[in-house]
Amino acid sequence: MARKSAGLLLYRHRGDTVQVFLVHPGGPLWANGDTGSWSIPKGEFGPDEEPLAAAKREFEEETGFKLEGRFTALTPVRQRNNKVVYAWAIKGDCDAALVQSNTFPLEWPPHSGITREFPEIDRAAWFSLAAAKQKIFNGQVGLLNELERILTSDSNTAHQ
Repeated sequence: MARKSAGLLLYRHRGDTVQVFLVHPGGPLWANGDTGSWSIPKGEFGPDEEPLAAAKREFEEETGFKLEGRFTALTPVRQRNNKVVYAWAIKGDCDAALVQSNTFPLEWPPHSGITREFPEIDRAAWFSLAAAKQKIFNGQVGLLNELERILTSDSNTAHQ
């Protein structure tokens, strides 16, 4: 059975530009990654947890920010590691410089017997949709494409 993850795709408007909030995974394995290494704030959830509740919890754990508002369900995507990502888009704002992430233990260096704590995310940033499509894990690009379609459709409906 595929592992399941849930997350939130936070977006905002800056003039005519839509920006999305992405996070970069922490720890030594991702330290030098940039293009194709970013993600929406997300995490795994078990069978007893509602996916949207898990998405809200993970966003808060990884960023320190709590989001409330109108959550729009997006079509789940499958990442290369076979993990299924359930996501919700929400319009909002936060200061990426103020992110405070939880931590995870990792034996580092490998086979050293030394366990160290690393932040689950080491940084966050706002990106235009075009830039985000370059930065985000390939398996999550579909979430950005769907958000773009939704916002374009909403904009066209508003102008009719």
